[in-house]
Amino acid sequence: MPEVAFAGRSNVGKSSLVNALTGRKTLARVSNAPGRTRQLNFFTLGGRLMLVDLPGYGYAKAPRSEAKRWTDLAEAYLRGRPNLRRVCLLVDARRGVGESDREVMAKLDAAAVPYQAVLTKCDKLSQAQLAQLTEALELELAGHGAAAPRTLATSARTPSGIAELRADLAAISRDWRSAGDSDTVPPL
Repeated sequence: MPEVAFAGRSNVGKSSLVNALTGRKTLARVSNAPGRTRQLNFFTLGGRLMLVDLPGYGYAKAPRSEAKRWTDLAEAYLRGRPNLRRVCLLVDARRGVGESDREVMAKLDAAAVPYQAVLTKCDKLSQAQLAQLTEALELELAGHGAAAPRTLATSARTPSGIAELRADLAAISRDWRSAGDSDTVPPL
């Protein structure tokens, strides 16, 4: 079945977004402490789509050796997963794109893994700030071959943007199902 992975810095809201998308508050474990997710967590949606909550990159309240181990695990997953149809690259709207995000974008481009920028915590910004950030991010992404041209703005608290992201993920599932029973997953 097709997989969609959620990647981003520690504490960007990956687990919260998985919970908001599924309508379940405790499906993915959420914490205020950076580095709570330390393994790949797979959640199946009715046998149609698999959501993958990845450990965050960057700062974590954990020993460096342990953080490096789970970062290496996430990178290996992103490089070599044939069913991976898209990575949702989460960016905290309050912080914007950081150097670690740019490094991940370059790695995804090099591996030809399709990804889409998803702004999180958008309820913390004014509409004008959000529009300016979205425009700047889309301009930056235009130079990345594997990036989707559209950036989604979401909030797990207010469910802003959740319906749009659900619709995008449903399209991935529909495309896969329309391919029939073959082992080949159609491109996005």
